Amino acid sequence: MPRSRAVLSVLAAASVLTAGAPAEAAADAPLPSAIFRATHNSYSGNVTGAKNSIAYQLDHGIRFVELDVHDNGYATAHDYSVGHDAPGDEVDHAGNPASNLLGDWLAVIDGWSAAHPEAAPIVVALDLKDDLTDNPSYAAGNLAALNQKLVSAFGPRLLRAEDYPSGPPTVDALRGRVLTVISGDGGTRTQYKRDVGANPAVAANNRGQVVEVHDSGAGALWYWSGRYGADGRVTWLRHGRYDTGVTPAVALNDNGDLVEVHQSQNATTLWYHVGRLDADGEITWSASRQYDNGVLPTVRFTDAGGTRLREIHRSQSGAQNWEWSGALDTAATSVAWSGNARTSDARHDKTTSAGGAPRVHVWTGADGPTPSRTLRVDTDAVTGDRIRHQQVAFDEFQQGDSAELRQDALFYAAPAGQTSFLTEARRAGRLVRGWDFDSAGQATDPPANYPATNHPYDTWYRDLLTRAGAVE
Repeated sequence: MPRSRAVLSVLAAASVLTAGAPAEAAADAPLPSAIFRATHNSYSGNVTGAKNSIAYQLDHGIRFVELDVHDNGYATAHDYSVGHDAPGDEVDHAGNPASNLLGDWLAVIDGWSAAHPEAAPIVVALDLKDDLTDNPSYAAGNLAALNQKLVSAFGPRLLRAEDYPSGPPTVDALRGRVLTVISGDGGTRTQYKRDVGANPAVAANNRGQVVEVHDSGAGALWYWSGRYGADGRVTWLRHGRYDTGVTPAVALNDNGDLVEVHQSQNATTLWYHVGRLDADGEITWSASRQYDNGVLPTVRFTDAGGTRLREIHRSQSGAQNWEWSGALDTAATSVAWSGNARTSDARHDKTTSAGGAPRVHVWTGADGPTPSRTLRVDTDAVTGDRIRHQQVAFDEFQQGDSAELRQDALFYAAPAGQTSFLTEARRAGRLVRGWDFDSAGQATDPPANYPATNHPYDTWYRDLLTRAGAVE
């Protein structure tokens, strides 16, 4: 009897996947050459599709897990939530954590990975359903907080994107490791790769602490804090919004005390903050206080003890510069200003640190396809680094995304039906995911590295991935 069309479809797809399979199946092949079993919306278990629990999926060879993530309630829970359209939506708790908190779900994956150090690397994709760029601080769940969540969850098993070698590692070299990928909201993925702003200023101290401040160009004031490392690079630790205004400047002493000055957004009044930088890079800010009228303020510490300040700004009505002397009172989180007078001295160069051992200079400029307002940093060892979050996770490039998101992307993704995009990316050596891969007829040549299905135990899927030499 003639074979059914369904059987012929499976066999045809299997023949596509089998082409080149011996090389791709080898566990000592480079990671981008390997094929892995993957699920779509892995948290949904049997609510949508037939996937069972996360642990069950991992036990049965799944090496790509996707979690949809929301930031609703982060300030209260100090964690993100899992769910499709909302926290808890389409979440199958059978065999999974009883809560929707992301940390609990990551702990399941980490626990399984710790118990199976011989397993092929697990990829955890976080499909961000909310925009994290409007979270104004670490405490509110910004991208620095997401980074810390991943580092805390996976510890030494985590292969950070910034540590991915220029020569692709083999599957065997990555056994027992976890890679994380940021998917979902495009604005958040873009900001993970770079930040933009106007009028950047910087200060660094002899302990290697660095603080950068800038305005958004639309009246918001933001800061970055970082650490100058032995390699001459600045590792940026925390990022947050602290006020409204324009043209900020900052001074930082060796105790981690800082004084920031800025101009009001819609007037020519001058204001200052006192801040305290802690070991984690978090800044505790005082209330903003007005100290004068003028424009383009700059400030520096003038003594080794970091208590005496000199502020120089320009008159709001001409080219004349004016100065203030200041005495920092850390207990009162205030500055006593005195000696206001005209000066022929130029305003301080707020874009370059002075007095501290590291040389740090900040500026704005395009980096390839990024905007001209991209925040950049030079030190005495490196030139043109971006001021941005640590690249703990990989940043996914999806069909239709900008050139910014394409730049240097390793992970590519699209719906399984977008065969041209998937095959072109695969041939270019990228790690490729096709989601909603729910029929044998969606198989491509070469196959996606991660054909993410809702039915991983169906015979057609098991046969296709076995024939493709899927690595476990």
